[in-house]
Order: sequence, then C-alpha cells, then structure tokens
Amino acid sequence: MKRPLRGALTALAALLAVTLAPAPATASAEPKAPAGFVALRAVDPTILQDMRYTTPHNFVGQPVDGYREPLCILTRPAAEALHRAQAKLLRKGYTLKVYDCYRPQRAVDHFVRWAEDLDDQAMKGEFYPDVDKTRLFADGYIAAKSGHSRGSTLDVTLVRLPALPTRPYVPGEPLVPCHAPRRERFPDNSVDMGTGFDCFDTLSHTLDPRVRGAQRANRLLLKNTLESQGFVNLAEEWWHYTFKPEPYPDTYFDFPVATGSLTRGD
Repeated sequence: MKRPLRGALTALAALLAVTLAPAPATASAEPKAPAGFVALRAVDPTILQDMRYTTPHNFVGQPVDGYREPLCILTRPAAEALHRAQAKLLRKGYTLKVYDCYRPQRAVDHFVRWAEDLDDQAMKGEFYPDVDKTRLFADGYIAAKSGHSRGSTLDVTLVRLPALPTRPYVPGEPLVPCHAPRRERFPDNSVDMGTGFDCFDTLSHTLDPRVRGAQRANRLLLKNTLESQGFVNLAEEWWHYTFKPEPYPDTYFDFPVATGSLTRGD
C-alpha cells in the first residue's frame, strides 16, 4: 500500500473512532411526577393560590429549594375533594386559599438546613417570636420528612368573598408576631384564624381553647367542610390538611414544583 493512502486510512479510522465514541455523561434529568398528580387550577381555577415558598415571605426568608413556579400540585383525588369543598364554601360566601400543596423533598431538606443554622434568625420576629430556634426539631415544627411530599397534603385557609387583594411582602420590612391581633399582623385577605400561616406557636393548634369567638368559628368552618370531603387536620396546625386515603402513603417525591413536572393529560 502506498504511504499516502495508508495515512489517509489512518486518519479516517481516527475520525470514525471519535464520531462513534459514546457521548459523555450528562446531568441526570429532573424527576417527574407520576401519573395522577395535577395542577389544582386545572381541577378548580376558583381556589385562590398564595404560594408562600416561592417568595421570601416565609420563615426561611427566601424562596425555598424546588419551588420553580407559584403552583399548587396535588394528587388528583385530593384536588377533586378540595373542589367539592370549594363548591360548598362558595354557596356560603367563602373561597378556599392554598399556601402550600405538594412539597419536594429538596424543600424539606432546605428547611432542615435552615433550622440547623442557629445564626439565621432573620424571620423570627414574625414566624417564631416566642420559640427558641434550638427547639424547632424537638417541638415538631421542623422534621426531616413531610406529608406534603406525598402529594395529598396542603396548607389552606378561608377568604370571604369578594376577595380583596393582599399587598406584596417587602423584604426587610418590620416584622410583627404571627399571633398579634389581626389588624397588626402582616395583611392577609384570609379571615381571622387567630394566627397567621406558619405561626410556630401553640395558638396555632386548631382547637386551642384560647382561640374563641369568630376566630374559632372560622377554624371550625374550614375544619368541618374539609373533613366532610375526606381530609384530616393536623391538630397542631389549623391550616394543615391531608386527604385520606392517600394514593402514595409511603412515597416522598422530589420533583420540582413546576408545570413541566406534570404528565401531559393530568
């Protein structure tokens, strides 16, 4: 074989080796929700959504890991049960408003890291004014796993119709304790439940005997309406409800809160 031809074949073989070599490994794709998870707005667009963990107005003081969009995602049975509850409340002049729904495990991990950082107490004045941050795990306010990550738990309140807008939170504004009188707390178009959402205080216990009058009546209206549709309240948090039976009682998901996480058709 002539030397120039041999050189050309060698070059061609090298080119083919590069072309046919396996592609380098790429970052793994984000996990997706299994079939059966839905955006709440696709089931009931009348339910208000005030998704706090996409904003800095929460006990962490910044948007939380995994919340890509201000979107309520739930398992379809939970969303449909919430729709039935909403129909009952609309007839009474109220609407539901959700603060949080499905929560990815990475968000729970963010909460844990925040709770372990005792130097970060930027939002203490509003969300845990009377609780020492060293007690958040022991007192059950923060945990390594959350029922929200199973997809059938939500944080919810009532708003009287017509719903008034709630002004945006301004980072750095003076904080007021979440258990202060309603006229002093951060404004929320929710009815008066006795405390704000995510208030780390025993006054947040749904049936705390110190909560009376209209505040207690509002809590009971929410509780009785949701329980009639299969939801179970967490006794320590007036806003926290889980639909039973859960489609995924033992699975903690980590797909992001985003429209792209959902299966088309759901």
